[in-house]
Amino acid sequence: MANLLVYPVILHPEEKGYFVEVPDIDGGYTQGEDLKDAIEMAADMIGLMLEDVTDYPKASKLEDMDVKDGDIKTIVSIDMDEYHRNNPKTVRKNVSVPEYLVKLGKEKNINFSAVLTEALKVKLGV
Repeated sequence: MANLLVYPVILHPEEKGYFVEVPDIDGGYTQGEDLKDAIEMAADMIGLMLEDVTDYPKASKLEDMDVKDGDIKTIVSIDMDEYHRNNPKTVRKNVSVPEYLVKLGKEKNINFSAVLTEALKVKLGV
């Protein structure tokens, strides 16, 4: 099941691009060169800011947001499961394997982390 987050954002037009504000996220600011880039940057920033969070901030209602003339209010969505797949954070994990496999793997210059990662993806169907 998708872990979809939807947050309102405010796009402040600037001379060159947009300054982007996500009021529901502390430090939720970014910028973009054009409208498309600004929205993509907002989604990426939301993913980055919330990647280690399990209790996501509650999203405000778009209609309750006050904006200045010329500002644009819209919503941005991000699938956190997809974000984690596309932006994997690696962790160190100790594993036990038969000694002879370690010896053969070293002789063949096998990257054990890459092999384990690929095997887990296959096993988990991701």
